[in-house]
Amino acid sequence: MISSVHLLRLLLLLLLLLVAPVTLTFEFDAGISFQARYAAYKAQHAPPPNSLPVTRRPRSPLVTLPGTSESEYHVVVGYGTPAQNLTVGFDAGAGGATLLHCNCKPGAFDPSRSSSVTHVPCGSPDCPLEACSGPSCASATVAKNGAVISSVTVVTDTLTFSRSTPTTVDNFRANCMETGSRTADRSSGLLDLGRDSHSLPSRAPSSPDTAAFSYCLPTFRADRGFLSIGAPLPGPGRKVSYTPLRSNAALPNSYFVRLAGLSLGTGRPVIPVPAGDALMALRTTFTYLMPETYAALRDQFKEQMAQYPVAPPMGFLETCYNFTGLRKIDVPPVTLTFDSGASLELGIRQMMYFEDRDYVFSAGCLAFAAPAWAVYPAGVAAVIGTLAQETTEVVYDVHADMVGFVPDRCEQ
Repeated sequence: MISSVHLLRLLLLLLLLLVAPVTLTFEFDAGISFQARYAAYKAQHAPPPNSLPVTRRPRSPLVTLPGTSESEYHVVVGYGTPAQNLTVGFDAGAGGATLLHCNCKPGAFDPSRSSSVTHVPCGSPDCPLEACSGPSCASATVAKNGAVISSVTVVTDTLTFSRSTPTTVDNFRANCMETGSRTADRSSGLLDLGRDSHSLPSRAPSSPDTAAFSYCLPTFRADRGFLSIGAPLPGPGRKVSYTPLRSNAALPNSYFVRLAGLSLGTGRPVIPVPAGDALMALRTTFTYLMPETYAALRDQFKEQMAQYPVAPPMGFLETCYNFTGLRKIDVPPVTLTFDSGASLELGIRQMMYFEDRDYVFSAGCLAFAAPAWAVYPAGVAAVIGTLAQETTEVVYDVHADMVGFVPDRCEQ
């Protein structure tokens, strides 16, 4: 028989298990058996067939926070005949335009080397420019002294993508830009994944059994992620949750979901989000919230992180801590909850931004903000940045008007 003393101890243990807060524990790893674990992880999380490897921009010392005019993630596609390999960023709200740097410089697309390039005529339905100069769909920015600062010419050519079996899209439209300088991310341009009829997902072969596109963005520790176009939807063996895809008249080419709430650990009330949709962003690092939503998240986070020394803000990221010299960090996980019950639980590297991007035992800040300069279109209540999406495969099932989340799909 169990004595009353043992029974009391058992009841106390059960009570502690029920009320103990859930935290993300990160301990120092000496790297024992890392290669074996990594090989097993790669085998379990192989990317979809014919997907493009996604790489990150090379690391550099943290001087300023990442902006919204540059791409941290890149893929390689071919454009022209023969195909010229171009390293490009990608975005789901590029305004219906794939942008390419076009000149004879290394890394840019050179139209003179392609036998299949065609200039779109001015006045054509395929010409997106409001004003043209000459017979082609083209325009230029001219300085007061008459010098051409930049010019854009709209062309069509053959786009080639995939890592194994090449897939081609004929007459793929691009805005061919000539400027005196390259973009901050040193890429060859920007690939449009939006809802416009000229975007790559709209032009690539698809069916009700395939996703328009999906991606898994890698962390700094990862080898690479992936971008797939027209790949089969996740099978029944995958842990995937779906939420309805929404649209916004102010940003018709972008993708939105309804963010219902946020939670921090367990046993805490869900933080409600004002009525409105959340933009799925691909060139914005952090997640932006309405001031009242962010304040509630910040205050709960501070309460649960009171044991750690505070660090100075990093730009507009104000909730920061110094983990230097520690060997273990306990952080309450942030979970984003969407309509229809879909959720996205963020790991420590997805919810915090670290001064040393490759090492969590440094200064780190909560990667959420409500900056005063953020202006939301009507009906938009949040922007979900790339950091929160890292390591999760985000599946855009446009045929079914759904967005899916498959956790832990690319290397951490």
